[in-house]
Formats: sequence, C-alpha cells, structure tokens
Amino acid sequence: MVLVFPWVIYLMFRRSDTPFNQEEKTRVSATDAISISGKMNSEELLQNAVLQLSATDNLLELEKAICQALKLILPNCGDVFVYLYDSVHNKWSSSCHVSLINEGIIRRVMTSQTMLTLYHVPETDPLCKLLSAPVGRNTCLTVYPVTQGSQVIALFFGVSSGLCAQEENNLKFLGKQVQLCHKRWHIASQKSKHENRSAALILQLCAELHHQDASSLQVKIIQFLLDQTDAETGFLLLTGTDGTDLFCQVIGNRILKEEIRYVGECDTFMTLLENKETIFSHFMKQNQIQDVANFLEMSVTSLMCYPVVNGVSGNVVTLAVLVNKKHSDFFNEEDRCAVDNCFKYTGSLMASTVAFQNERRLKNQTEALLQVARNLFRHLDNLTHLLQKIMQEARNLTKAERCSVFLVEEDELVAKVFDGTQTSDKQSEIRMPKNQGIAGHVATTGEILNIKDAYSHPLFYRGVDETTGFRTRNILCFPIMDENEVIVGIAQLCNKIGGPGFSTFDEELAKAFSIYCCISIVHSLLYKKVIDAQQRSSLSNELMLHYMKVPPDEVKYLSSCKIRAPQTFDNQMDKFTFIPRGIPDQDTPLACLSMFEDQGFIQRWRIKQDTLARFILMVKKGYRDPPYHNWSHAFSVAHFCYLLNKNVHLNDYLNEIEVFALFVACMCHDIDHRGTNNSFQLASRSVLAALYSSEGSVLERHHIALTMCILNTEGCNIFENLSREEYQQVLDLIRDIILATDLANHLKIVSELRVMAMAGYNKEDTHCRSLLLSLLMTSCDLSDQTKNWENSKQIAKLIYKEFFSQGDAEKAIGKTPVEMMDRDKACIPDLQIDFMDHIALPVYEILADVFPVCTPVKDTVKRCRQLWQDKANQIKQNPVDSYQDMFEVEIDDQKN
Repeated sequence: MVLVFPWVIYLMFRRSDTPFNQEEKTRVSATDAISISGKMNSEELLQNAVLQLSATDNLLELEKAICQALKLILPNCGDVFVYLYDSVHNKWSSSCHVSLINEGIIRRVMTSQTMLTLYHVPETDPLCKLLSAPVGRNTCLTVYPVTQGSQVIALFFGVSSGLCAQEENNLKFLGKQVQLCHKRWHIASQKSKHENRSAALILQLCAELHHQDASSLQVKIIQFLLDQTDAETGFLLLTGTDGTDLFCQVIGNRILKEEIRYVGECDTFMTLLENKETIFSHFMKQNQIQDVANFLEMSVTSLMCYPVVNGVSGNVVTLAVLVNKKHSDFFNEEDRCAVDNCFKYTGSLMASTVAFQNERRLKNQTEALLQVARNLFRHLDNLTHLLQKIMQEARNLTKAERCSVFLVEEDELVAKVFDGTQTSDKQSEIRMPKNQGIAGHVATTGEILNIKDAYSHPLFYRGVDETTGFRTRNILCFPIMDENEVIVGIAQLCNKIGGPGFSTFDEELAKAFSIYCCISIVHSLLYKKVIDAQQRSSLSNELMLHYMKVPPDEVKYLSSCKIRAPQTFDNQMDKFTFIPRGIPDQDTPLACLSMFEDQGFIQRWRIKQDTLARFILMVKKGYRDPPYHNWSHAFSVAHFCYLLNKNVHLNDYLNEIEVFALFVACMCHDIDHRGTNNSFQLASRSVLAALYSSEGSVLERHHIALTMCILNTEGCNIFENLSREEYQQVLDLIRDIILATDLANHLKIVSELRVMAMAGYNKEDTHCRSLLLSLLMTSCDLSDQTKNWENSKQIAKLIYKEFFSQGDAEKAIGKTPVEMMDRDKACIPDLQIDFMDHIALPVYEILADVFPVCTPVKDTVKRCRQLWQDKANQIKQNPVDSYQDMFEVEIDDQKN
C-alpha cells in the first residue's frame, strides 16, 4: 500500500528595504542571489535550482534547497521564508520556528490551490501578524501553492512589486520539480518506515528466540515468515551434517513426531542445495510442485523456496519453503526480501540452536550407547542371552517392532534368536546361505540396507509373513563388523514404530550400535573358547584319572601277533545272523584287527599294526561300563558295518574313504558314554552340556571330540599316511557320521531317505552318499534288534536297566522322567513295539529297499516285533508286579 505524505511549503518574498522580524523568520540574503543571477541567464538559473532540489534526501535539506532555488529564479524578490508540512510527525515546520495559522488568506490558498496576489492584507488576517510592515503603495503579497494530486504540497508567500510572466513560469516549473522531490521523499520515508517496522518486528522475534529446542524456535520463525509474506503455510528443511541430506521437523505451527528426511530423493530441494538461488513456483516444473504437494498432503497453488546460505562456509544450511500466498497468485521479490531480511538476523541463531540440539542428541546417544555397552557386557558368558539383549537394545534404540540377529559362520548365516526369543527345541537354530535374501545381501556387501517398503523390494521374502500373519512394512538391516571390517553378524530390524520408515538418524545409530554389538559378540565367543578350554582341560584331567594309559604289554601283544582270519573266531562271523556279543571281551581287539585286515583297510591306507593296535585299545579303554552303551555295544555296531561291507559290497555304492570312515566311526560312535541321554545332560547342567549345548547333540559331539583326542595321541593316528586332503575329508566324514547317531537328526531325514530309496540310489550324487552314510550308521547302531529273539530280550534288559538308572537320577534332582525311563510306569513290551514301529522297522525297511540282500534282516526285526506284541498281549491278560517280571513271561517263539 502506498501512502501519500503531503508537503506544504510556504515561500515568503519581501523587498530588502522592508525586513521581517529577525527572531521569528529566517532571512535569505538577496545579495547572493543577485550576484549569481548577474552571471547566469534565466535558463541556467532554473537548471541550477533543479540540481539543488534533486540532491536532497531529507526534509531539512529540501527546505534549504527550495530557499536557494527561489533566490536564484527570483533575484528581485526580498527575503524568502519557507514552511514545510512534516506528514510523518503531522506538523508544520520551518527554519523560522513560527507556527503557521491555517486561516484567512492561507486557508483561501489551501482551498483554491492557485496562486494569489494581494495588494491589501486585512489587519485581522493572521498572516498580517507575520509581516513586519503592512502591504500597500507599490508592493503586493504573493502566495504561491504547490500541489500533489488534490493536496497542497508546497506554498510560498512574500511582498514584492509583482512578478513578471517569466518569473511566474519559473515558479510553475519549480513547483513541478517540488512535486517530484515530494514523491521521492515520500517513497523514501515510506520505505524507511517499513524497514523500521520490520526491524522492530525482527528484534522482537529475536528477543523471543530463546528456546534451546530447535523445533520450538522453528515454529516462531515460520510464523514470522507467514505473517510477513501472507503465506498459508511453510516449513524449513535443515541440512544434515554432511550437507547432502535434508530433514524437516516443523510444518507450519505443527512439530512433527518424527522428523522427515530426504537423502537425494527430491530433485527440487537438491537443486536448490546446488544452485543456492531462490525459486518461485511459476519457474518450477509441475512434478516438482507435486512433490511438495504430496509432502504436505494439500493442494499447492503458489510456492517459494529460499536457500539460507552460511556466510562463512558458503553452504546452504536451511531451505525456507513458503506455500500458497493468500491474496495473490504467486510470491514476488518483496516476499523474497522479507525472507532474506529475516534470516540475516535469525539464520545464525537457528543454525547454532540446531547444532546445539545435534550435540545434545549426540550426547544422549552416547549415554544411551554407553548404557547399551554396560548391558551387553554383562552377558558375555552366554551368547544366547547376549543375542537376546542385543535384540532388546536394538528395538529400544530405533523404536522397531521386531529384530533378528544372524551370526556369520563360513558361508552360512546362523540365527539362534528371533525377536528376542530363543528358537524352539525342535529347531535349535536356523541356517541359510550367506548370499540369500536381505540379510545375505548385507552380509556380502557390508552396506546398510534401509527399505521403506518391504513388499516392493525384490529381495524380500513374503512367505514368513504369510505363515505368521505378521505384516512387514519396512526394514533396516545392518552389518556387525570388527575393526578389520570382517562381518561377524547381521542385525535386521522390522517396522519403525510411529513413523513411515527408519531414518538416516536410525542408520547412524545402527552404525554406532553395531560397534558395541561386534565387541560384545567377539568377546563372548572368545570367552566361550576360554571356558571351553577350561572345561576340556577339566574333562581331560577326569579322563586321565579314570582311564590312565593302555597297558604296554597289551599294546605289544596286539602289535606283534599274527592277524587272524574272521572265520577263526566263528565260521558264521560274516553272516547277518551272527551275534558278535558271543566273542569274549579279551578277544574283541583281535577281532577288530581281523575286520580291519579283511576289509583291506590296513593295506589300502598303509596303517602300521602297532598304530592300529594302540588305536583299538585306546578306543576300547575309552568306553565306560554302563549297562548298554559300552564297548560291547560299540564292537557289535562295528561288526554290523563289517557285515554290510562283506554282504552288500559298500565300495560299489560309496567311495573307499567313506567306507573306511564309516567303520572307524562305528567303533568310536559312543566312546565315553555316561549311560544317560542328551536331555539328562542338559537338565543336569553337566560339564558336557556346558561344552556342547550351544551346538546341539551334546553326547555325539563329545564322542567326536574324544575320537579326535585319541587320533592326536602319540602312536594312535591311523590316518597318518593319508594325504592332507584325505585326512581332512576322513575327519569331516567321521564327524558327520557320528552326528547321525543322534536319533533327532535321523528323524529329520527319514522322508529324504524314503525318497532316495524309491527314486533309486545315485553314487555320483554327493547328497545321496551323505544320506546313505547316515542310513548305514543308524542301521549299525540299532543292529542288536536284528538278531534272534533271545538276544533281543537280553538287549532290552540292558537298555531298560540303563534307562531306569537315568530315571532314578532324574527323580533325585527333582525332575519327572519320561515313561520309558520310569521303572514304576514303563511297560517294556509296549515301549519296544513303539520303538520298532517308529524307529527300527522304518530304518531296515529302507535299507532292504536300497539293498535287497538285507531283506532277511528286516524280516528278523519284524519277527521280534511280533514276539514283543505277543508278550504285551500276555501281560495284559496276566499283569506282573515289576519290570523284571515282564522278561520272565514265557511266550512261544516258534509259532512265528
């Protein structure tokens, strides 16, 4: 809005011989004007007067310039008096300091707005009081007004003998120049007044910007900009520490719950960061305007983006975005100046407040991470508990719904904990290829993956969501790396709570958090190794005290004796019907030596007899004496392996080193068995459980460890003449074969074994050979069930004696044993039938399908199963008092 400020200038002329009152009026010397006018013509005088007027920039200078101009263009006039109306302060002013009374002649001139010449001034007129002598005789009073539009902006009066036509024309021209000067002064005054008002508002704004919270400070700055530019709404985009990302904390007067970040996503904003120039909506592309409309979720009709540049670094620190000018179709340069003027004073304050907030957030983050470190380092003694704690802390720090951690083991990712809970007993861990899925991508690239929309990402697998009913919206997956940038694990967070996705701040937090995770995981694994070493040392001492060394005379005898043929022990030794438990215990090492020789292992693998003798005796010595899982059982298992090799010719189905490993594994598969199962080891928290519980198959891993220990004993390494590759291969095979004796592992692959038997065995298929080895090991381990009925009964007595002993031990520690372990509840025939139906018979049925020559073995198991059924039926008809009595019940074993 343009305001008109009227100026009123009174010009008084008087001849030099009639002076005015010197105390009330300012005199203008006519002598100077006459001397100048004598040297210049009329046109030059007028030009000089105009130049003097044009040089003025304030009210006082303008008054003086007008007086000088009148002296130049009216040299014959007497003293000149000038009055000006100060519209800013709403008062008349003059250097003569005499108040002007707007009555009489002055009123007539102000009303008519025309020049007035009077030859008589009434004594009652207020103007007469200003004159020192009355007007009359040869003098007249001339009053000349200068107007601007409908208002008088200049007026002069004085006494003279009259003005000629040229002088009147000069006055008219001077009046026009006064009009121009008035307009210029008016604009300058208006601008100055506006600037003063803006400065006052900015000072008031600065006085109110005392918040340490950057969001509250932004609310006030945005509101100020909206008032100054008449915008509907607006927001500020602050630049991140690296200057490549933008984040918004406030829109209008609303503080966002979660700041919104742009990382090179919005072309409009990123262009401003580079160009550092203000851009208006009428110079923007429609898609750029639509970006802002989508961000604000409103229609955008006009827009202005203003970059705030740091004067020291020259970088953009803030983008001020104003949207929808209320009473105009677009923002203009005046709006840009208003924003520029605001940030001249508030830019540095806001930048320092944001920096302070970032420092405070960093401090809080550091304190939180230190607390995380304290929490994590309290659980170094248990990796599972540590991983659970990592999950909990990760969710708390990033406000995520769920979290998973994968550890990197060679070419696999292993998960033991999901969402802070350990995996079920049936599935103690989950393994997946290192290069599979989102976690695999992070594991192979080492880069953080922040996925805003999980279902649109090509690496996301929806199957888990469809199975569990959980809906994954967004994912933040980050690597856990050590100081050498080796990835030891992967953490995956799902679903940001209260936000559309994980922010770059969450990414930064994850990077810092991963350092503590790595330190704790590495130290936990190291701690476990130390504890394992202590446990192994303790166990070794226990074994040394229990077993000591093999007597030298036994080693000497077995090393020097002639290796006997198997038929010298019994002419039926290579038949499936032969019962190896009939060989005296003292002759079993000789029999083992005989089976090694008869299968060609000694010659093929260049095994020294003294080394083999020492190995066999050490393995025999390694078995304890529980009722069933003793050396006699191990010898029987190894003998059945010998039978399979002799009758089936395993070299036609397996590699020769696989057959060799199978036989050795059968000998060692239950070494140092304690007469209790894996469940008891875990429940009693035994030394073995402490060593192997995290890996599963506690006893089997202990048998493997002792086998390796014997092989590493001086003079016992029967694999010493194998090549490096063969040596590593045979150790891996023994490990896998012994692990297959865990029935929990066997049950997992039964369906695959059936498929293999139906589809046909393929020796060239590595997986087929692995399945066959597991099948052969299980059939050897259960081979006591393949003998005659009397042997089956005796074996059952030994097994249940061992089971009931464990049940008694479980009761002693306050545990309730399962039925088969409870001597007071077990019905042995029923338990035997159940065992055969679900475990033994399926094994030998598959074995017979693969090797038809083993059909008699399957038939024997079926016959024993029927006899147990007969015994169960008889016991139901004639109940017994104890489990021992169950074995005394007579049945006719000839009718089947």
